[in-house]
Amino acid sequence: MDRIRFVIDGEVRTVERFDPTRTVLEYLRETEGRCGTKEGCAEGDCGACTVVLGEIDDRAGDGERVRYRAINSCIRFLPTIDGKELVTVESLRAGDALHPVQQAMVDAHASQCGFCTPGFVMSLFALYLNNPAPQREAVVESLSGNLCRCTGYRPIIDAGGGMASLPSPARWSREDAHSAARLQALIGLRREQGLTLPGYCAPRSLDELQAALALRPQALLLAGGTDVGLWVTKLLRDLPEIIYLGEVAELKRIENTAEGLRIGAAVALTDAWQALVAAHPPMAELAQRFASPPVRNSATLCGNLANGSPIGDAMPALIALGASLELRRGSVTRRLALQDFYLGYQKKDLATGELVAAVIVPAPVAGQRFACYKLSKRNEQDISAVCVAIAVDVSDDGRIRDVRIACGGMAATPKRAPGAEAALRGQAWSEASFMSAIAALDADFQPLSDMRASSAYRARAAGNLLRRFFLEHGSSAPAALRTQQAPAGVSA
Repeated sequence: MDRIRFVIDGEVRTVERFDPTRTVLEYLRETEGRCGTKEGCAEGDCGACTVVLGEIDDRAGDGERVRYRAINSCIRFLPTIDGKELVTVESLRAGDALHPVQQAMVDAHASQCGFCTPGFVMSLFALYLNNPAPQREAVVESLSGNLCRCTGYRPIIDAGGGMASLPSPARWSREDAHSAARLQALIGLRREQGLTLPGYCAPRSLDELQAALALRPQALLLAGGTDVGLWVTKLLRDLPEIIYLGEVAELKRIENTAEGLRIGAAVALTDAWQALVAAHPPMAELAQRFASPPVRNSATLCGNLANGSPIGDAMPALIALGASLELRRGSVTRRLALQDFYLGYQKKDLATGELVAAVIVPAPVAGQRFACYKLSKRNEQDISAVCVAIAVDVSDDGRIRDVRIACGGMAATPKRAPGAEAALRGQAWSEASFMSAIAALDADFQPLSDMRASSAYRARAAGNLLRRFFLEHGSSAPAALRTQQAPAGVSA
C-alpha cells in the first residue's frame, strides 16, 4: 500500500506517490499551503519549522492516550508521521479567537518581524499541553531550540509564563487534546502490518524488520532522522532504500533488567535521557544540554551511538558506566562493549545487515562516584569541544578499586584514557593521585585543533575536568560542590 494516512485538524489526510525523503515542512508549505511553518536553517537548529506531533502512548499506566511533542519539521521525513496527528500553527485558530499561547505572545509584545514566531508558538503550545503551570525554568528549557534575531527572549519567556493564566479554549485545551475522540482517530489509523512504499518500509515488529533487512541488506536504517535528515536538506544526497525503525514495537521499550537499564533502538532521546537520569542523576546537566527538545523528541539514543561521531555526548558517559550494545542480525544476537564498537573515525564493528537493537547501561554500584562534563562555546544547542565522563569505585578505606575515564572530542572516536586510569587504579583517593592521572592524559590523547577548540585547550581542559571531579567528590569538598541536583526540566 503506497500511501500514508495521518490526522490534521480532525481530518484524515491520505498522501500517495511522493518521495519518501520529502520533509514534513515541504509537504506543509507546498501541498497544504500552511506557510506559517517556516524554513530557516533546514537542519533543526533554529526552530522556525517547529510543529507538534501527536501519537498514541500506552506507557502511562492508566491506558492509552495521545502524547504531543514538538518536533522539527524541516528534517522529519513525511512517511514517518503515518498514523500520527500533525498540529501546525494554523491549527490553533478558532475563528477570530486566539489560542492562549498566541494571546500571551500578543500581550507580552513578543513578536517583531514574525518569522520565528510560529516556531516559538508551537514550542510553547507543546509545553502548554504537557505542563499546566510552567515555571520560568521550564519555559526556557522548552524554547532552547528556538532562535529569535530581533525581539529578544525576555518577552517570549514572559509569554510562556503567562499563557497558563488565560482562559482555557474550547479547541486545543488540555482536555480537548487528550480527549477520547482524538485517541480514537489515531486508533483507527493503526496498521496490522508495516507500511511499504517505493524506497521505504516501516515494519511493526522485530520479525518484520529482520525479514525486510534480509531482503535489503544495504538499506539505510532510519531511526530519528535528525542526522540523516541533513544528508538530504544540506548535502543533497540521494538516499538508498530506507527501513524505518520507529514503528517496531520491540525497539520502543525501556526495561529494567538484571544487567541494567535496557533502552531499545527506537526510544526517543527524551525518554532515554529521562530513564538514564533517574538511574544516574549526575547525567542531568548533560541530558539538558544535549540538543533541544524538538531534536530530542525525534532523535534516538541508539541512533546517536550508532552514528559514531567522535563528539557525540552520550558516548563518553555510557562508556564510563560500562555500557554495552545488543547487536542483531537475523536471529543472531551478540553483545559488545560500547567502547569496542568504535574502530576508527566513522568506522564501527557492525556487519552488513546487522543493527544496533538496544543499549544496556549497568546500574550504579556501591561506592561509585560518577560525573560527566561538557565544554562548549554555547550552553544550549552546541557541539562539545570536550566531553569527559569519569566513574570511580572507591573502597571503604579510601582506595580507588577501579576507574573508567572516557573522553569525546579528544580523538577520532570516543575513547577511554588508559594511562590516566592506570595512574589512579589501586591508589589512595588523594590530590597527588589525580595530579598523576592528569599528567598521564597527555600520553592518552593527541587532540586536533579545529573551529571549536585548539589542541592545547582540549588537553588542558580535559585535565582540569579530572581535577574538578576530584574536588567535587572528595570527602573534604564543599557540600555545594559534592551535591548534584537535576536542573529544571529534567526528571531525576
